[in-house]
This record gives sequence, structure tokens and C-alpha cells, in this order.
Amino acid sequence: MSTDANEQSLEIEAIRQVGARRALVLTIGIAAAVAFVVLRLVVALGGRTPLPMDEWWHALMVATLTNVGVVVAFVPSNVGSTIGMIVIGIIVCVLLWWKRGRGDAATFAAAIVLVVAIGAPMSYIIGRLRPDDSLAEKLATSFPSGHTAVATTFVVILGLLLRRWYVWVVGVVWVLLMMWSRTYLHAHWLSDVLAGLFEGIAVACLVWCAAEAIRDRRAIRTNDEVPGES
Repeated sequence: MSTDANEQSLEIEAIRQVGARRALVLTIGIAAAVAFVVLRLVVALGGRTPLPMDEWWHALMVATLTNVGVVVAFVPSNVGSTIGMIVIGIIVCVLLWWKRGRGDAATFAAAIVLVVAIGAPMSYIIGRLRPDDSLAEKLATSFPSGHTAVATTFVVILGLLLRRWYVWVVGVVWVLLMMWSRTYLHAHWLSDVLAGLFEGIAVACLVWCAAEAIRDRRAIRTNDEVPGES
């Protein structure tokens, strides 16, 4: 009896931990979405011109510009390009399907597709111009930063799926490097990359929560069908 009671208490505690984790992720996702909307409104109300913090950061990037820095900055910028992320995304999807099943692969793919579907048209709708001295992009629109949004989504969704501390550590470094790269190359204003960060966090967290809810429903259906089959 004591063994059964201990096992039951452990199961209850595990369920509570899972519920708490999902609630935390959902809260972070909603907060990031709100932050993105607020920043979007601030940019719109400012006439889509650079904010004071944008001008300050841009001046700092110009003052610290070096040939070596440009070479380093182009590494994450090129890796995070459309072709680069398509190739890497396909590889990650295949590995997730192979190692963890199609559920995780589908969750990862859905998050990446959604963040691109949101960010790409939005940059044209908002119509904010890049810095005039951009070294990396020829397209005029810049808000939000697609490189940052995709990189953030990539990191957050993998961190939530794999639940490994080193994924988070490497991922945070990569996202910060991407944000620095895009502003160092004058391809984006600081608020552009911050918007991309918020967009990526929101999409990854909300997609993961939706995927978890779908898995719960499927598990309940499976449990309900088993007694009937017998």
C-alpha cells in the first residue's frame, strides 16, 4: 500500500510540474506577443523613423566598425539567410523525426513556417526603412528582423523540445550574436532585432503549448478507446 501511495504521489507531482512548466511557457509567450505589439505601435506612432535608442545603438555600431568585425558579423548573417535556414531546418526536422518522432518534427516545422509567415508580409505592411548605410541588405524594409525572429524561434522551440541546458546556453549566445550581427552590418535598427526577438519567443512558446495540448487530447482519446476495444 505504501509503495502504491508513493507511486501515486510521484505521478501527481510529475503532473503538477508539467502543468507549471506549460503555464510558464504560455505566460512567456503571451508576454512576448504583447511586447511585440507594443513595440510595433511605438514604431508606427513614431512615423516608422528610428527611435532614440536606435540612433544611439547605430552610432555605437558605426564607431566600432572594423574589417575583422564585418567578416565575423557576416558569418551568422549568412548562416541565417533564407537558403541557410531552409537547409538547416530540413536537417533538424529529419533528425527530430528520426530520433524523437514526427510529433516533435512537426512542432519544429510549424513554428518555423509560422514565424516566417508572420514576419515576411509584416515587414512590407509596416514599411520601415533600413539604415542608409546597410552593408548586408538591399531590400528597403526592415521591421521586424527576420534573421533574429527565425533564429530565436529555432532556439526556443528546440530548447522546449529537447530540454537540455546546453541547448539553451548555445542558443542564447547564437541569438545575441545574430542580433549584434544584423545591427553591426547596419541591416537593422535595434528595435527591429528586438521585435524579431519578441516575435520568435512568442511563436515558439505558443506553438509548443498548442502542440502539447494536441498531444494531451490524443492521449485521452487513446485511453478512452482502449477499454472499448477489449
